[in-house]
Amino acid sequence: MKRALFIDRDGVLDHLVHYPSSDEWESPRTVADLKLVEGVTDALEQIAAAGWLLVIITNQPSHAKGKVSRESLLEVHEALVASLPVTIHASYVCFHHPEGVVPELSIRCDCRKPGTRFLREAALEFDIDLAASWMVGDQDSDLLCGRAAGCRVALIPHPGSEHKRGEVEPDVRCRDLNELAAILMES
Repeated sequence: MKRALFIDRDGVLDHLVHYPSSDEWESPRTVADLKLVEGVTDALEQIAAAGWLLVIITNQPSHAKGKVSRESLLEVHEALVASLPVTIHASYVCFHHPEGVVPELSIRCDCRKPGTRFLREAALEFDIDLAASWMVGDQDSDLLCGRAAGCRVALIPHPGSEHKRGEVEPDVRCRDLNELAAILMES
């Protein structure tokens, strides 16, 4: 079995964006808004070179909330993956939100973190040992997801998501993905 690093996208790989229209820090809505967090490419190269599978798990509710088109969100995601110098073995994107305005996306689902559906699907598809794997994110929902799936969990706090964390204690707190890479290299 293989080990994987399950990675929340926004706040870990790329910066959250403050949109005055909602007065909230959110996922980038356009490719022009996409800015990688400094140092993530080096960290990902180091983690991949050590044999870890890299899997992105991301909630993208902005279309369900009526803020942007699904196509724009997909363009942002594809641009992010294309900008990374490593193989991303899989990307799982949840577009649902229970309080959305787009009827077919306004549901409670098991793919939206903290739901574990995407981690379980990746584990089956890629023969991943969840107990030997990690989930990294910037919010409690990421930590709850990873922990419920049986992974160890790491928190990389992003200032824009501070209000979405504090209830769950991670296995480790890191200032960035480079610090987590160093921890993974030791394990």
